[in-house]
Amino acid sequence: MSVHRARSAAFAAVLTAAALSLTACGSAGSSAKSGDAAGGKNAKTATSVADFGGMDGLVAAAKKEGKLHAITLPRDWANYGKLMDDFKAKYGIEIEDENPDGSSQDEINAVTSRKGQDRAPDVVDLGSAFAISAAKQGLLAPYKVADFDKIPDTMKDPAGLRYNDYGGYMSIGCDAKKVSVCPKTFADLLKPDYKGMVALNGNPTKAGAAFGAVYAAALANGGSLDNIQPGIDFFGKVKQAGNFNPVEVTPATIEKGETPISIDWSYLNAGYSDKFKDKGIDWQVAIPSDGSYAQYYNQAINKDAPHPAAARLWEEYLYSAQGQNGFLGGYATPALFDAMKAAGTLDAAAAAKLPAVEKPFTTFPTQDQTDAAKKTVTENWAKAIAG
Repeated sequence: MSVHRARSAAFAAVLTAAALSLTACGSAGSSAKSGDAAGGKNAKTATSVADFGGMDGLVAAAKKEGKLHAITLPRDWANYGKLMDDFKAKYGIEIEDENPDGSSQDEINAVTSRKGQDRAPDVVDLGSAFAISAAKQGLLAPYKVADFDKIPDTMKDPAGLRYNDYGGYMSIGCDAKKVSVCPKTFADLLKPDYKGMVALNGNPTKAGAAFGAVYAAALANGGSLDNIQPGIDFFGKVKQAGNFNPVEVTPATIEKGETPISIDWSYLNAGYSDKFKDKGIDWQVAIPSDGSYAQYYNQAINKDAPHPAAARLWEEYLYSAQGQNGFLGGYATPALFDAMKAAGTLDAAAAAKLPAVEKPFTTFPTQDQTDAAKKTVTENWAKAIAG
């Protein structure tokens, strides 16, 4: 089973070194030729489906390329397995999903180290802090999907460099057959009942899920979107109490009982409840009222995508009703949830299965707040959980 978008620093270092080595050995001339949009326009510069003369033109250009390079998309994350299978079935385009065990930072590393190579990722799916960073580095191509105007302004870059695709709340998942009383709040996690049980989905300096857990903990402990340090301090206290579990959460660690308490996105924890029910695991999910925090991941296209038409078709697919309902089928809230509900295209049955939220989170971090929080976590996380 795959690791959910979070790997150790050691693995990331190996991946980066390998990618740099391949860059040195590879030739920019080996890149696949980009598809052409209508009228001979290069697909790499297409900013909307209109540049292809419409959807039929985009589909034709993407099929000519015949392939899409994705990266770090676990099949059991937000229903990506079904989404990729359905895309292939619909358009006949193969998807190569490299390193599904990777993190958002691994995606950025692959984009930067493989520039000009046909092995580079075409598209990325990044935690917000990492998407903002990639946009600032000039790594992303502006492209507005057909329903771009229906995506709320607070959930997209105005130029179309990145836009939210799906999201969820930070939640506490718990194996009720291994834990006598499952924790419901961040404050509960400090209780002596949970020795060696509290685990994260990765390292917050590299993985969006773990970064979100630290932000949520900050809000539960006197912090704010301007001050994530209390969240770092909180996990330091969890470590001092002997409750922190350094094993990174995956479906496999849950099934084996290695991570009986997981601080992770609600769509992942809710998915585990269904996934492991038949295996005798009673996985319960709570969205902590003392640290209500929600976040979306972001879609973006590599500016130097080797398959630029296929990359743009993938985005159009994900923001179609089929794609957005696909995310919803994986317990994630799609970016076009409200627009689709109003249009009557939302899968109501799937929407009814989303975890209940006591205190809705409605104000998301700004770019400056995210940058500052990421810097603070990078500088202070290791010290907080050392020893």
